[in-house]
Amino acid sequence: MAAERAKAEPSTQIWNDPNAVPYIRIENVTKKFGDFVAVNNVSANIYRGELFALLGGSGCGKTTLLRMLAGFEQPTSGKIYIDGVDMADIPPYERPTNMMFQSYALFPHMTVEQNVAFGLKQDRMPVDQIKSRVDAILDMVQMRQFAHRKPHQLSGGQRQRVALARSLVKEPKLLLLDEPLGALDKKLREATQFEIMNIQDRLGITFIVVTHDQEEAMTLSTRIGVMNSGQIVQVGTPKEIYEYPNTKFVADFIGSVNLFEGHIIEDEPGHVLIDSAEAGTPIYIDHGISSAPGAKVWVAIRPEKMELSKANEGIGRNCAPGIVKGIAYMGNMSVYLIKLDSGKEVKVTMSNQRRAAEHAIDWDDKVYVSWHANSPVALLS
Repeated sequence: MAAERAKAEPSTQIWNDPNAVPYIRIENVTKKFGDFVAVNNVSANIYRGELFALLGGSGCGKTTLLRMLAGFEQPTSGKIYIDGVDMADIPPYERPTNMMFQSYALFPHMTVEQNVAFGLKQDRMPVDQIKSRVDAILDMVQMRQFAHRKPHQLSGGQRQRVALARSLVKEPKLLLLDEPLGALDKKLREATQFEIMNIQDRLGITFIVVTHDQEEAMTLSTRIGVMNSGQIVQVGTPKEIYEYPNTKFVADFIGSVNLFEGHIIEDEPGHVLIDSAEAGTPIYIDHGISSAPGAKVWVAIRPEKMELSKANEGIGRNCAPGIVKGIAYMGNMSVYLIKLDSGKEVKVTMSNQRRAAEHAIDWDDKVYVSWHANSPVALLS
């Protein structure tokens, strides 16, 4: 999973300041199409200069929410404010927003330069200012040398950059991006993610990105809003979402995770002990969760936070025996599929730090899976 964004977050996590004024306020917004509820009573605050990602699977409501911000759809109920202004009666072309569509929507008969300049010409900007601004934005996205080509003469990645330039050239206060990198191959997508981050950082524009790609959201965003069934179920920084999911859905949706069902047998302020038949070992966590003994919980442990050994190094907890049923070599790491004695299958990832290292653990070996007491997260739902 990609590391949390390296650049400085706006105003040192301004969202944690109770006196901070949100740039975008989404208040109890619901959108229905007939009897179908696409967005269900969503509320969220987004701050100036953020690169905020709406993350979720197909049909979760993220694109509908983005279209309501742009003005292409109207909420059935609720309010949307941008910079303190109620957007209810403001049409898309008068909003301080621009939207980059998933399909890019470039004009095929126009050159790159003409595509980028189109919106400025519609605004009747003076010709010399149009040229100056178009040249500058094409330099920024490294497409100046292709200014006189048409879209069919460009690669997918180059078309993506043109669409981004066209969205940025009008200098909107808010840029909305709908699956902006979905058409790119993995290597180009990774490179373009960092380009978007650098451009956003230089211009200071507030970005909202819709994506179904967890790694993309983790790499790009200052914060993520995870959506499920029309609702935002958790908002947090990439680190918060990954390390401290608040539900089983979020834990399972973000990255890879091993989930164990169990019951609390001891809950103290400094630790919790969980009995789990699936794990085949008592699970000790070095923090409490404020729940009554006997409560049903799910314990989430990331594969990279587990360790493998042929020796039983446990002390009666957080160490489960099993058999290696599969090994996948991924280059920078190897993924081990372990069938525990309880019958539960778990994944364990181990870094390949040395080239062509001989692994001490092989198929069908008897092993012990263990983890540190601060690695698991106990979830009540």
